[in-house]
Amino acid sequence: MTPQPTTGPGGRETAARTVETVFRMESPRVIAGVTRLVRDVGIAEELAQDALVAALEQWPRDGVPANPGAWLMTTARNRAVDLIRRRETYVRKLAEIGRDPSAGVAPPPEPADPDGIDDDLLRLVFTACHPVLSAEARTALTLRLLGGLTTAEIARAFLVPEATVAQRIVRAKRTLATRNVAFEVPHGPDRAARLGSVLDVIYLIYNEGYAATAGDDWLRPALCEDALRLARVLSGLMPEESEVHGLTALLEFQSSRAAARTGPDGEPVLLEDQNRARWNRVFIARGVDALTLADATAAGAPGPYALQAAIAACHAHAHRYDETDWSRIATLYGLLAARAPSPVVELNRAVAVSMAEGPAAALPLVDALTGVPALRDYHLLPSVRGDLLARLGRTREARAEFERAASLTRNARERELLLRRAAAQDG
Repeated sequence: MTPQPTTGPGGRETAARTVETVFRMESPRVIAGVTRLVRDVGIAEELAQDALVAALEQWPRDGVPANPGAWLMTTARNRAVDLIRRRETYVRKLAEIGRDPSAGVAPPPEPADPDGIDDDLLRLVFTACHPVLSAEARTALTLRLLGGLTTAEIARAFLVPEATVAQRIVRAKRTLATRNVAFEVPHGPDRAARLGSVLDVIYLIYNEGYAATAGDDWLRPALCEDALRLARVLSGLMPEESEVHGLTALLEFQSSRAAARTGPDGEPVLLEDQNRARWNRVFIARGVDALTLADATAAGAPGPYALQAAIAACHAHAHRYDETDWSRIATLYGLLAARAPSPVVELNRAVAVSMAEGPAAALPLVDALTGVPALRDYHLLPSVRGDLLARLGRTREARAEFERAASLTRNARERELLLRRAAAQDG
């Protein structure tokens, strides 16, 4: 298909929106592919941004190409090749005048590693999770590069200020450059040492696709697909790691619900209202298989991802909402809270307790979380509290909680849902 030129202000605006949408989806692949050439994630991100600028200049004038993702990748790679050629010319000139040509020049790409990770995205995840970075910096950088998340979205995922995340990302890229961390595939103990951060990153990427923190869309399917694919590749790469299988199982179960989680107009559909006939049984079967592997390879008690997968399995095995084994889910959340304590886990446990024992039993658990600083601007806290109050018949208080939750979320679809729930309390 030949690109069609876009004329007029409306057409240019449409093309610009297309550029932004495509870049958001394709930038992780572009950055990963270019990093293979230039061996510097900071430079690769800059070259990807150059490709974005070129698209913003050319697509409104010449039309959107038939394969916009390939166009961005080709443009960024061409700029990378130009950069490498300039470096080589610089090296030759330095050599001619007898100066040391190695200072400040990136080494040539290494030959392909037959035992390496044959996936640029996954390779970049491991590289960005290098131990020279703090755990927080690894995750923030990889979410930025691989997940395509903005600084604001990452801050939302971490429940920390945007400025904190921005500083982490800048320092992380600087550290990788100054410490000459190469674009490499870790082996043996090094690979195992980075695994925890890699799993966390894949999970956070998936979560952003599963329930976007901002924007007009409730779901970002491309992020979910990338995260699930990375988890599956990692399962094949590290078959003896229980938590790898646990994460894969969790994402398989979560992905099985994708078709039922939105209505005809893209509006969110709550779990209790979902048509379970639309749940993907193939994904559920894959989740069961992966969870079985997680249990079989566990050296002791199940890890956090295996526990979350077990919780998701409880939902997957219930053919109707009222058949859900909420008592088992509450127990599993208790185990998860002991293994990986966090206020969000406690909030989820409170939801399970409310379903197993009633809203009156759960309300004190939620009230105890209202003073936790990390949840101060977390919209799901007032949302859960509003649900409990509504079920207790305290509708005026419930409405206020739903309205507060709507004011905190940055996702338009979720805001609409919360405002509808607030308005429903009048009835």
